[in-house]
Amino acid sequence: MRVGVTAVVVMSLSAVIAAAQQPTFRSGTQTVPLYITVTDSAGRLVPDLQKENFQILDNQQPQEITLFDNTIRPITAVLMLDTSGSMTLNLDLVKSAAEQFVIRMLPADKGRVGAFNDKIEFGDGDFTSDRDDLARSIKELDFGNATRLWDAVDASLEALQGVEGRRVVVVFTDGDDTGSKASLGSVIDRARADEVMIYAIGLESVYMGAPGRMVRTRPAGGLRKIADETGGGYFELKKTEELGPAFTRVAQELHSQYLLGFTPKNLDSKIHKLDVKTTDASQKARARRSYVASPVKDPAAAGK
Repeated sequence: MRVGVTAVVVMSLSAVIAAAQQPTFRSGTQTVPLYITVTDSAGRLVPDLQKENFQILDNQQPQEITLFDNTIRPITAVLMLDTSGSMTLNLDLVKSAAEQFVIRMLPADKGRVGAFNDKIEFGDGDFTSDRDDLARSIKELDFGNATRLWDAVDASLEALQGVEGRRVVVVFTDGDDTGSKASLGSVIDRARADEVMIYAIGLESVYMGAPGRMVRTRPAGGLRKIADETGGGYFELKKTEELGPAFTRVAQELHSQYLLGFTPKNLDSKIHKLDVKTTDASQKARARRSYVASPVKDPAAAGK
């Protein structure tokens, strides 16, 4: 019995290591990569699709799929949590829910924890696969004022600069942006250029304001837009009991996505609209909605 279990573990680790060693693709090369989440009419994740089940449209023109991979590929993720004053009653619940994401990270995944209020800060150290370290970073988060939401996403994108492979930002907030220098539009532009997927979790919240009044907050409307544009997901919650399942769902989706790619025919340095469909009309394929069709740079010329 032990031999069978050991074999399964070795095979699982081998699959993860093999995925980690696979090459990455960027839109600056001949291949435009798309990470795609497919759900059925009930919202359940759809496994085991094949290349012929997909269609990619670039500016409404069908493209030949030149890359297809349905194996699990490792991620590098920034987990960015709102710790502003409105979170006073719910911060412990959010911390516990965020740990559900960390628990479900695979051995080849890496993460980093950040928090935002009137300031933006990251936990000690760089990206790590040590889930205990990440859980400790979550527990150490503290309160502040204001909600610099877009600055926090921008700082997360900056932290992911130079990181190879799949890069993801998972951001949680219970309110709208207050006090950011960065705008929603500038953050979307940066995420598109950097090819980073953003998942957003928003919570309707109630907290004690001044003078002694209960205040109800709603998450920023731009969260859905930035998630849709980058191919991530958006979860708007009305109950704190939904927090754990939402963070769990994000982890499940990230480990259930298909990788497709195509070779663009028109590298005009413009933003191109993307649309991905499956052959089953009852299914929904979610992927980033645009990319920058940058010309391929000549490595020799780049060195001059």
